Amino acid sequence: MTETVLVAGSLDRTARWLAVHLAEQGWDVTCVGLSQTERELEEYRGLSFRTADLTEQVEMADVVSSEDPDAVVHWTPLPSPERHAGMRVFENNVISAYNVLTAAGRANARVAWASSESAYGFPLSGAPSLPEYLPLDESYPLRPEDPYGTSKVVGEEIGRMVARRYDVPVASIRASWVQFPGKYDCLDARSDLAAGAGNFWSYVDVRDVATAIECAITAQFDGHEPFLVGAEDNYLDRPIEGALRDFFGGLPDECRVSGSDSALSTEKIRSMLGWRPTNSWRDSMDESESILA
Repeated sequence: MTETVLVAGSLDRTARWLAVHLAEQGWDVTCVGLSQTERELEEYRGLSFRTADLTEQVEMADVVSSEDPDAVVHWTPLPSPERHAGMRVFENNVISAYNVLTAAGRANARVAWASSESAYGFPLSGAPSLPEYLPLDESYPLRPEDPYGTSKVVGEEIGRMVARRYDVPVASIRASWVQFPGKYDCLDARSDLAAGAGNFWSYVDVRDVATAIECAITAQFDGHEPFLVGAEDNYLDRPIEGALRDFFGGLPDECRVSGSDSALSTEKIRSMLGWRPTNSWRDSMDESESILA
């Protein structure tokens, strides 16, 4: 029997890849949001579309209840407050997370949603700083200083509440800087260490995000679990320990990264969900740009 998944949020970038990937893997996918890009995806079988405002609780509750999905993927964050008013970023992200996740819980659906590496607080901090240790993992404290990162911390608390109240598994996906085949923006940032210092030059290919999401909504686990999702390597073409010394003036007290290592540990999602990244800038930088990007 085909499983059903509701993908809630904008289909402008990452969520489009998620929806198409799940459809190609045999899921019956319903996309929900106010995006106007659905026409570009009409060629893909297994995709249907519903229009709803994720910040309107009644609308989302009605859609989720009528669709009765096996799983819900929530992927609709507004980006950083550098491009949007801070209160708008915080309000949109928190309200939509509450509406989608609680509706999914009431429907007894498995949940995966877009948290972020920004929840740690480093990418949008007032001043660049080193963590106590690298690589970062899921147990590291969340200390955001901005509306976007804070909205992700609140979203994860909503996920914990939903998991407790409705006894459904909720995966908070702390994805790194998402890159697209043929359009690896991170490579253009190499010349300026400051541009990537906030996440210590980490990244992830959108195709690996898609497989991580699929693992999260098919795996068996209880309660709420956060998962870091990143590439195996960093995007620099130099040893990361040298970049850390050059930019920060030293290394963390505990540093277990060197060479091309990523500053984000994916050990938890590997061991719990059996996921691993398969794409690297070394293989993807010369690919043709997809229309999905």
